Amino acid sequence: MIGHPVKPSYEIPEAELDETFTRSGGPGGQNVNKVATAVQLRFDIGASETLPDAVKDRLRHAARNRIDRNDVLLIRASRHRTQEQNRADARIRLQALIDEAATPRKKRKKRHGESRGAKERRIREKKRRGDLKKSRGKPTLD
Repeated sequence: MIGHPVKPSYEIPEAELDETFTRSGGPGGQNVNKVATAVQLRFDIGASETLPDAVKDRLRHAARNRIDRNDVLLIRASRHRTQEQNRADARIRLQALIDEAATPRKKRKKRHGESRGAKERRIREKKRRGDLKKSRGKPTLD
């Protein structure tokens, strides 16, 4: 099969997600003071039965600043005015992190020396720079 490998997509079941709602900060007037629109989405990486171990490890690395010592990933969403929009935003961000972790990094290919053309270009450029520097010297009195 020719082409690019297709990255697997993992859908996290509701049972593996835990949401709490709090009041948002920032501007918004009375609505901010009254309504709990901000969402804190928690996902226990270690307890997840959906993700393979390799994806869990890459997810831990990708989101290392958002994971507590209990191996729980916390995503806080408060960009929008409504709770529904913030819930959707938090889930989209979680899915993006999981998709990033599901894609293994490409192996680096080891190069064995430079190509003949690259070598010739490098030497030609070195000679040109050397000639330019020589031409900057003191003029000779002939």
